[in-house]
Amino acid sequence: MQARITVLFETGSPIDLQLDGAEVLGFEAARRWLDDQFVALECEPLRGSGKVLLADKLIQVAAAAGPAGFADAAWALDYARAATGALSKALVKVDVPRQAVSY
Repeated sequence: MQARITVLFETGSPIDLQLDGAEVLGFEAARRWLDDQFVALECEPLRGSGKVLLADKLIQVAAAAGPAGFADAAWALDYARAATGALSKALVKVDVPRQAVSY
């Protein structure tokens, strides 16, 4: 399975990341990677209840890393692997300014 992840920021060009199926993380590994990054990047929950959905983690981790984080090819690849594995979708779009994830 080929996968494509697009991350949009307020400024700059969209960031397009492509994977082949062998690179995708399993659900548990993807969730764990996102959890670790959420904590490491000191992200805050989007909801007042404190509940954090996978989509929220994808948005917050991308926002905290910013375009500079995605300039690190290894980190960007890990993000793409986790996004695809967590959602089990081949096409994922993370729109940071709109706080939306679509697939």
